[in-house]
Amino acid sequence: MNYKFSSDRPIFIQLAEFLENDILNGIFQEEKPIPSTTELSVVLKLNPATTLKGVNLLVEQGLVEKKRGIGMFVVPGAVEKILQKKRQGFIDVYIKPLVKEAKSLKIECDELISSIKENY
Repeated sequence: MNYKFSSDRPIFIQLAEFLENDILNGIFQEEKPIPSTTELSVVLKLNPATTLKGVNLLVEQGLVEKKRGIGMFVVPGAVEKILQKKRQGFIDVYIKPLVKEAKSLKIECDELISSIKENY
C-alpha cells in the first residue's frame, strides 16, 4: 500500500477511495478480507479514528461488511457497484460539461459523436 494523501481533501475520504480502487483492481477481492483498521493505521501511519471513518464509508456504501470476530470483507458485487459509481461520476464531471459546451458552440450531436470516435 503506497497511498499518497494530499492536503486538499479529508484523509478518510481519500483512504476510502484508495481502498475502492484496490477493490476495483483486484488487490482486494470480493468475499475476501481487507486489512484491519489497526493494520491500515500502522502501515499508513494514520490515526485509528481516521482509518475507521474511511473504512466505515465503504461499509455505508455496501462495499465492505464487518464479520464479527473475523474482520472486514469485500461484499459480492462490490466491483460492479464501484464501476457504476465511477461511471456516473465520469458522466457528471466530463460528459455533461462536454455536451453543454458543444451545445453552446452549436456542435451537432452527430458531429460530437464522430469526433469522440475519431479520438477514442
